[in-house]
Amino acid sequence: MPIARSCVCRVFGDLSGTRLMVVGILLAAGAGQRFGGGKLLAEMANGQCIAEVACRALIPAVDRLIAVVRRGDEALAARLAACGAEICVAVDAQRGMGASLAAGVAQAPDGDGWLIALGDMPLVASTDSTRVADALRGGALIVVPVADGRRGHPVGFAPRFLPDLLALSGDAGARALLSKYSAEVVEIPVGDARRWCDVDTSDDLAVARALFKQS
Repeated sequence: MPIARSCVCRVFGDLSGTRLMVVGILLAAGAGQRFGGGKLLAEMANGQCIAEVACRALIPAVDRLIAVVRRGDEALAARLAACGAEICVAVDAQRGMGASLAAGVAQAPDGDGWLIALGDMPLVASTDSTRVADALRGGALIVVPVADGRRGHPVGFAPRFLPDLLALSGDAGARALLSKYSAEVVEIPVGDARRWCDVDTSDDLAVARALFKQS
């Protein structure tokens, strides 16, 4: 567990003995314009599409998984549903990542925390996501993984931030909340920042495929 940077003592842990329900929110509603469209259906070396790889890696870390897709993206929705994800159609996806995130959280407002992951990051390890989720279950309020001096994904939020998450819009996603509530952020060290390779272009896809083969 990382040591808090302030002198405030925080006691983590669920004293009730009941496992807290962390809900995964996989954001897969982007248009992929820089890629030329359809990037989340582009296949990795194992034959699974980018979003499917990200989905399967997230499932072991969470107690429930919601995949947020664009209206009309039935092919992607079918593949993610086959992985075990619930599907949330973001009718306002054109308003940006924040709107998609809010739609996903709104489908599970009773969660004991939310783990926000990106569908175009197929290299994020299940072990990293599990560490973030376990920190939430242990009482952390906002959790981010860090490696090589960088913050990455997924990002975890405790229930007290439900109103903030539901109010999100635009392309910034949850980044504004990390700044607004910086004193509440707990950083979890993980091994390799290359896992946060996001696929925005065909060149990014080539890099992700090469790194995936090495993993």
